[in-house]
Amino acid sequence: SACKTTEPLYYHGAYNQAVYAYFKAEDTTLEEQINILQQTIQAAANAGKPIAPGIHAHLGLLYFDTGNADLGKQHFEQEKVLFPESAKYLDFLLTARQGA
Repeated sequence: SACKTTEPLYYHGAYNQAVYAYFKAEDTTLEEQINILQQTIQAAANAGKPIAPGIHAHLGLLYFDTGNADLGKQHFEQEKVLFPESAKYLDFLLTARQGA
């Protein structure tokens, strides 16, 4: 009997590399990190796979960090739609970012 490989539930793409780049900021600019995550989201859509939890939230943080609060908020809201269990934490982050 052969073992069946289970397909991942979510599409992660280059998300791990993007998170690593965020914490090791001297190697990758915020704009490059944004581009990586945008490509990951597009690749998931092209593959017809759901995007992994945290990707829109992380992209939102990057947009806030570059001064684009509108896009940051949009991605926080998208994360809340896709993963309602994240709403309280994202609302906390949104309040903290808007108060900054």
